Amino acid sequence: MTKLLLHVWQTWFGEPLRRVEAESLAYRLSDEGRKLDWKTPAVLLTAAICLTLQQYTANPTQVLGAARFVASTFGGPNSAAEVEILLCKWGRDQFAGRLWWAGVSVLTYAIIPLLVLRLVFRARPADYGLKVRGVLNAWPLYVLFVLVMAPLVWVCSAEERFQQTYPFLRFWSPEHVREDLWKWELAYAAQFVSLEFFFRGFIIHGTKHRFGMYAVFVSVVPYVLIHFGKPMPEATASIIAGVVLGFMSLVTRSVWLGAALHIGVAWGMDCACLMRRGLL
Repeated sequence: MTKLLLHVWQTWFGEPLRRVEAESLAYRLSDEGRKLDWKTPAVLLTAAICLTLQQYTANPTQVLGAARFVASTFGGPNSAAEVEILLCKWGRDQFAGRLWWAGVSVLTYAIIPLLVLRLVFRARPADYGLKVRGVLNAWPLYVLFVLVMAPLVWVCSAEERFQQTYPFLRFWSPEHVREDLWKWELAYAAQFVSLEFFFRGFIIHGTKHRFGMYAVFVSVVPYVLIHFGKPMPEATASIIAGVVLGFMSLVTRSVWLGAALHIGVAWGMDCACLMRRGLL
């Protein structure tokens, strides 16, 4: 068993991680690496700005002041009042509010970082975790993760703290589930793809030239922080998930299977919680 585990480590992680470290060392010893590194602080400051923006715009009512100012400055005499009424309406509507949150997540986790990559770094998104070619090469590991996570999701879904948290969009009847669950889960999935790109793509692949494989641990810190307020077992597990998925992104140079795994776990938790309530 020990030999098998060592073989798996060497095949899937050991050699690729040594290559990442060698590339980082070669960069730091090069003439370019001895110059002032503006890319690393640019990536991390962009990440900090995006997370701050997300924190204070995640609900429609949080942007009332800014929206009123823009509307009164560039719109007609009644624009500010109309915008306020619309945002308050969205804020009171559970579904609209959750879609707003998902949209803000896509904006801050994906769109802004992608604009920085293209306009500031003049870089290809494929080099920051969005490559598709060869993405299925590591599928056995992801299947293993699914086999481990599936029973854990089912067990955790029975706990009251998970029942109170998931799904984020609250459902009150089977009819409500049939009408809105698929819409919500698609928006939820878009948020997870964006999240994986942000933490396991933009941050890790944007700083690995400086930190090597330790860029994974740089990304884990903010990733854990966004789980504060969720059940403690989930927040604790996010540390492990952040490290494992980070190394997988570093090794495969892609976030797509990690995003698929993340979406599968999230959808599984939502469905398991609804099943236990008798709504699915």
